[in-house]
Amino acid sequence: MNKRLTEAVISRFRNQEGPVCAFVYDLDHLHRHVRKVMELLPERCEMYYAMKANSERPVLETLAPLVHGFEVASGGEIRKAREAGETIPVIFGGPGKTDEELEKAIRMRVSLIHAESLHELRRLAHLAQKLDGEVRVLLRVNLAGPFPAGATLHMAGRPTAFGIDERDVPTVLEELKRFRRVRLEGFHFHSVSNHLQEETHLQVIRHYMSKAKRWAKEHGLALTRLNAGGGIGVNYRELDNQFDWATFCSGLGELIERELPETWTLMFECGRFLTASCGVYATEVIDLKSNHGETFAIIRGGTHHFRLPASWQHNHPFEVVPVEKWNRPFPRKEIREEPVTVVGQLCTPKDTLARNVPVGRLRIGDLIVFQYAGAYGWAISHHDFLSHPHPDHVWLPVERREADRESV
Repeated sequence: MNKRLTEAVISRFRNQEGPVCAFVYDLDHLHRHVRKVMELLPERCEMYYAMKANSERPVLETLAPLVHGFEVASGGEIRKAREAGETIPVIFGGPGKTDEELEKAIRMRVSLIHAESLHELRRLAHLAQKLDGEVRVLLRVNLAGPFPAGATLHMAGRPTAFGIDERDVPTVLEELKRFRRVRLEGFHFHSVSNHLQEETHLQVIRHYMSKAKRWAKEHGLALTRLNAGGGIGVNYRELDNQFDWATFCSGLGELIERELPETWTLMFECGRFLTASCGVYATEVIDLKSNHGETFAIIRGGTHHFRLPASWQHNHPFEVVPVEKWNRPFPRKEIREEPVTVVGQLCTPKDTLARNVPVGRLRIGDLIVFQYAGAYGWAISHHDFLSHPHPDHVWLPVERREADRESV
């Protein structure tokens, strides 16, 4: 676990009165990690931060000077992006954009809109005419695939609500020629999510390039951009075995030299890969009990704060932080060298964050600290189910180094 985060959890919550429940974020780790990502990114590439992973203001303000822009998926996220940076480039995606959101995007100078259907393109053309403006778009295409089996989620290659069916692309491109105020910049392909294999992800991007170049040639398109989406994952099972960004970028640079037209820019819009490692979710064990041969640790909190484990149905990695304080006038229950299932306070058996995970020692009053909780944690959770209190949010600031001062 991030040493700075561990020390922060211990120092802040060791003597707290009342049950502990908090997200703790290391903005310095986030800054260092993303700066390294950007340094390794090959030429003719741009990295946009997918705000859906974590749209908290301190995260956005930390990332705004580092990335090329923000990727948003709602009118609310457009507002948050603009609050974090008035001039930072913003790209707008999502399959269900309302007219109000599209109009807001045009008025708030969104750089690109990912068009998800012919109907959406027609609406954009109508709104651009109404506002006397021009809209730059990427066509999001649901490719036929096949795609690697190693990804956790697939948005293409199967029936989903995302993008334009590959078979319909020629028809859409022909009609698009009639829209004078809608300018096609390129294609958007986000087909897989949480992919962990560098070489096969390069194969996916090579497939994207091939499709885009073929359509550009067949339809006489003067394209400038290809958006490869996000899809680069986090290994929650083996935290020491993460996606090798340096190896990937080395292969990507070679692929760009061979396959990407000289006038094109390759775009990425990563979320989880950038922010997951900067945060932890720390909760206190408020009870230990056994039912039908299984031991349960009940924590202060649960999936209404940190929904990712239940959503993905995985055991989220955690560490136990011992707390020696015990002021109760009765024995303190503990378990040793046995598996435990970690559950929250909600009145549903689905409120489970990890099942049958071996622990050396765990006591009521100890802290369970879930790692890699900086993405899709608080952001995707049903905060007010049962009206439990919200967790604390603790932000460890960016530490200014000499190299940072010299670059300012």
